Amino acid sequence: MNKKMSITTKILIAMAIGLMTGSLINLFAQDISFVQTYFVNGLFHVVGAAFVNSLKMLVVPLVTFSLICGVCGIGDVAVLGRVGIKAFVLYILTTAMAITLALGLALLIAPGEGFEQAAGTGADFVAKPAPPLTDVFINIVPSNPVNAFAEGNMLQIIFFVILFAIAMLMTGDIGRQLTKTAENLNEVMMKVVTLVMDFAPIGVFFLMAKTFSIQGIGLIMPMIGYFSVVILCLLLHGLGTFSLLLIFLAKLNPLVFLKKMRPAHVFAFSTASSNATIPVTLQVVEKRLGVDNSTAAFTVPLGATINMDGTAIMQGVATVFIANVYAIDLGLVDYITIIGMSILASIGTAGVPGVGLIMLAMVFNQVGLPIEGIGLILGVDRLLDMVRTAINITGDATVTCIVARSEQTIDDKIFQNPDAGVITEIELPHKG
Repeated sequence: MNKKMSITTKILIAMAIGLMTGSLINLFAQDISFVQTYFVNGLFHVVGAAFVNSLKMLVVPLVTFSLICGVCGIGDVAVLGRVGIKAFVLYILTTAMAITLALGLALLIAPGEGFEQAAGTGADFVAKPAPPLTDVFINIVPSNPVNAFAEGNMLQIIFFVILFAIAMLMTGDIGRQLTKTAENLNEVMMKVVTLVMDFAPIGVFFLMAKTFSIQGIGLIMPMIGYFSVVILCLLLHGLGTFSLLLIFLAKLNPLVFLKKMRPAHVFAFSTASSNATIPVTLQVVEKRLGVDNSTAAFTVPLGATINMDGTAIMQGVATVFIANVYAIDLGLVDYITIIGMSILASIGTAGVPGVGLIMLAMVFNQVGLPIEGIGLILGVDRLLDMVRTAINITGDATVTCIVARSEQTIDDKIFQNPDAGVITEIELPHKG
């Protein structure tokens, strides 16, 4: 049997070894300065950060060329508008479902009741101010497109590229020549993604080793109630809600879908960044799930920017948890406010660094909970962020498949083929 090991399997092995290595360092080498300086904050930090940067490096050019191909592939502005509205409504709907599920379960399980705060916990948390919603809508239109590309502002990039691609459609022959160039560049960028993925097991090992050498698994213990409820909600939403949506709206087998999403899941889990995972999500959705580029190029970057189901779940559980810790009673109106705020905040804080905590501070302010309570959950937030990101990109791919089914831009043969789009290793051209 000469079957090559897939990249995903290699990454999963690297992830497990990294987790064990980091946990052992946390347990036995926390006070050894040599290990902390040269390994945790040296080798682990440098290689892990460089790997995340290599993924982020791909995002802007890949989204640009892919989106141009997608818009020009649709060829009709009316269809583009229809795809956009469907995707937007579905993203808002899944976020509303996520926050409602989180609030329901958190109220049922009641994490935080009888929780004893450690001395000084949470006092040092300072919430960043959230941008006004009016500014967010104004800033969707870039005053300087070059600056938007330089800073990786996804909403501004999406706006400008769609406008540019529509102009290409309207300029006839010149536009067609540019479309061909964009298609070639998109193909090259996809190959760059596979080259970066070849080094992924190394990057993932160092990311996991650093995270767990600093955090340690023991940190979860005092926060076990909160941590468990968030994880339970994330799994129920990821495996339950999305599966039902796939069965009824996309007419797809959720087991096949989840199996094929595995490469994107491991990247999302190890990087904890939806934006950094865009190249892999796009590749999986197009090559593994069989969605046409004309749909995927639009819905995936949009989802990575505004679809925050995992973050909404964290907010719902965190709100109930902090209310219980501080013995503050929230009424029905407060819970409806939390649902509405979470949906608005998922759009309003799109592309803002530290988005989850800014959104949480907005919600706490609105329902009168102490902002410093966020400090209590900061310790385990990094670990939860990894799972949240995996759920977020699952939502992006689910909505993409539903929109693709409604637009008849999904190839069932590719979806059913277990070997479609599998990356084993990069075959470099050899001289001969």
